[in-house]
Amino acid sequence: MNNRSLPHRITALLACFTLAFIVTARGEEKAPEPKPPSKAALKKYDADHDGKLSDEEKARARAEAKAKREARKEEALKKYDANDNGKLDQAEKERMKSETAAEKAARKAEREARKAEKEARKSGK
Repeated sequence: MNNRSLPHRITALLACFTLAFIVTARGEEKAPEPKPPSKAALKKYDADHDGKLSDEEKARARAEAKAKREARKEEALKKYDANDNGKLDQAEKERMKSETAAEKAARKAEREARKAEKEARKSGK
């Protein structure tokens, strides 16, 4: 081993240690805290009223959410699966999307009309 390659080896070794330190330091960053449950979720699922959802209460909430998703999926299949193949093809999905958007727009228009009516009554007094 000659003396000229020693500084290169030391530099390479230091670079490896530095990289290892940086990677390790990034890996030790704390994971973000889980978001606390909403007031509505606590009201609905917090059976023991301790202000937290236990594992059992969380499992119940997840099971209920899954059941709702499955029911919505079945409803969509019944309504939009024109060829009765048990799944929605692209055309059926587009029809569902457009009808859902139209229903949403109609609900928004109703809300805005009620709000305008309320404001008109309020200003007319």
